[in-house]
Amino acid sequence: MVLVPTYCERENLDAILDAILDAQPSFHVCVVDDASPDGTGEIADARAADDDRIHVVHRVRKDGLGPAYLHGFRWALAQPQRFTHVFEMDADFSHDPRYLGPMLRRAEQDGDVVVGSRWVPGGGIEGWSKLRLGISFGGSFYARQVLGVALRDLTAGFVCWRRRVLETLPLTEVRSRGYGFQVEMKYRALVAGFRVVEHPIVFPDRQRGESKMSMRIFFEGARSVWWLRRALPRPPG
Repeated sequence: MVLVPTYCERENLDAILDAILDAQPSFHVCVVDDASPDGTGEIADARAADDDRIHVVHRVRKDGLGPAYLHGFRWALAQPQRFTHVFEMDADFSHDPRYLGPMLRRAEQDGDVVVGSRWVPGGGIEGWSKLRLGISFGGSFYARQVLGVALRDLTAGFVCWRRRVLETLPLTEVRSRGYGFQVEMKYRALVAGFRVVEHPIVFPDRQRGESKMSMRIFFEGARSVWWLRRALPRPPG
């Protein structure tokens, strides 16, 4: 199951659904829409009516990336198909569907959690300014140093979760709402003793639509790592 959270992504939605299902015809996709005023949810509903691999969850308002994914995780775990793995993935093509297969194979072979990583050999970012690159790399480095972990791309949003990880983690205790959610989930997985591995991806800038990143979200993520350090034990090893 691939979870795709959306807010005002009508320009990208049809294309990303096609690309995911072309790359992995046996996969299912769930669009988790936060009441997009541009009609994204209606486009998703129309696609779901024509393809039983596409599902839609409607939320009543824009409430942050973390709550959207947590809602999607709980929904995916409750489905009768009992999906073995659940992916997080953006709708804007910054996460290329061609990596879905390789990331799933890594999860089946040697990882409970597979992170699509920009900061390991073979990974990278295309189309960003030096300032934006510095902020992104610096954010991951900062979180890594504060939390004392070796994972290089803690802020990555392209992730494959083995089902039992999501069933084990206390999802009701996850408190980060913005991009700090990505750090918190990976750190909780490490604390619980799961194997978190990184698979290199190249991350291009979005071509259509607007980024949801803001300074408020950035600083929320920076604060969240200190809360995690105080609130949770250090990962084993």
